[in-house]
Amino acid sequence: MEFPLDLLTLIGIGFIAGFINILAGGGSLLTLPILIFLGLPPAVANGTNRISIVIQNIFSVAGFKSKGVSEFPFAGWMAVSAFFGAIIGAYIAIDIKGELFNKILAIIMVVVVIYMLINPKITNLQEERTKGKYFWISIIVFFGVGLYGGFIQAGVGFIMILALSGINHFTLVKSNAIKVFVALIYNISSIAVFAYADLIDWKYGLYLSIGNALGGWISSRYQVKKGDGFVRLFLILMIVVMAIKLWFF
Repeated sequence: MEFPLDLLTLIGIGFIAGFINILAGGGSLLTLPILIFLGLPPAVANGTNRISIVIQNIFSVAGFKSKGVSEFPFAGWMAVSAFFGAIIGAYIAIDIKGELFNKILAIIMVVVVIYMLINPKITNLQEERTKGKYFWISIIVFFGVGLYGGFIQAGVGFIMILALSGINHFTLVKSNAIKVFVALIYNISSIAVFAYADLIDWKYGLYLSIGNALGGWISSRYQVKKGDGFVRLFLILMIVVMAIKLWFF
């Protein structure tokens, strides 16, 4: 039996997006246009994409954990804060267009690159800051992360990496491990909102998930082996590419 080309396309794009998402971020900037190209309305594409993010991050969390990278209970508290922000963001996404937010996101990503270039020494030698005022600052920031992630998702990984490395002094590999767990949890609330509004194509979402899950699993284990230097270079490259895409296209 011939396998439909659109489903093969979703699996292939999902793999690339999953690998990019876990290593840096911005994979949704590939998957959202593909879903729209295949005929889904933008709001439905936005909701459908969340299915692949959740499945991808289940495998990615397992991949990081298999390599001994886990940061609990800190990651859990950030996920709870983002969970409630995402409910609000998803409700906003149902009725509002995201063109202005694309411009804002492009600016945010440029700020991330500048920060990483002028602060190149985020390493294991720095003391992690997870208690006291830094904990509460992160709680507030991750509520905003959930708000944005619930709204559009694309590029939210860049924001989380900036927050975790800048505020809490986590390495990039640890930041990515926390990032995928937070995105896993808050997207559950987003899916509930989009599903209630009947804005999810479950078939496309599940096929996209196959590729995302495989890409996320490989990426999570690969970056632990390669270390922060590789992650930094890939992250800067992806941020520049995605910022140009958002601003000009």
